[in-house]
Amino acid sequence: MSVLSQLSGTLVNVVTVLLGTAVGLAVGGRLPERTQRTLLQTLSLVTLFIGLDMAGSLNRVQGGAVPGVILALVSLALGAVIGEALGIEEALERLGETLKRRFRGGGRFTEGFVAASLLFCIGPMTVIGGLQNGLTGDSATYVLKATLDGIAALALAGAYGIGVGFSALTVLAVQGGISLLAGTFAAGLLGGADPQILKTNPYVLLITGAGGLTIIGISWNLMLAGLGFEDRRVRVGSLLPALLIAPLALWLATRVG
Repeated sequence: MSVLSQLSGTLVNVVTVLLGTAVGLAVGGRLPERTQRTLLQTLSLVTLFIGLDMAGSLNRVQGGAVPGVILALVSLALGAVIGEALGIEEALERLGETLKRRFRGGGRFTEGFVAASLLFCIGPMTVIGGLQNGLTGDSATYVLKATLDGIAALALAGAYGIGVGFSALTVLAVQGGISLLAGTFAAGLLGGADPQILKTNPYVLLITGAGGLTIIGISWNLMLAGLGFEDRRVRVGSLLPALLIAPLALWLATRVG
């Protein structure tokens, strides 16, 4: 299978993020600030629904005697400690500021870049779509995700500006990386590329549930932005290590029984 086939869905996703950002910049600048805030609140509500739906996956996971929600709690707590120690949130902000200076971005460039990068790259469709695209060349999941991301990019760009468009680089790196690595690792680890198998795999379910809780944090941040209280936001970036800790926690809980 060619590299282009493996990256086909990712490239479509990158294009929709850029197009959504372009439309958002063209339209958003003409909208009153009150309307922009209302759009952010609307996006926050939709994001909350997505996060809650993902978090519901925790009810389908059991690590020995430990329920999935406890495994997610432990993973998020440890992830937060590690994330804060590593300064992940600050690293993301520095990257945003570097891009802002390099490309002479203005306004809320960094906020838009970080919010969009996290929103577009956390979730089951990122993992499942990458495995599916990388192993079989089927980009259907990423094309669906690309449509959703394009709409979200339009709404975010109207409020945050061009920084949202630079999240396409994050999408390219994360989704492209998963797709290219899928053929080497995923078949052995997750039982093949069949999406139905992946959707019921307990490790994927736990990562999905933990990711859903972080997306609820993103929803909270979007709502605060819409209300003008951004100084009270959740440091979602610091929670990212939890997505790596979660499968290890499940493995240990299963072994202990």
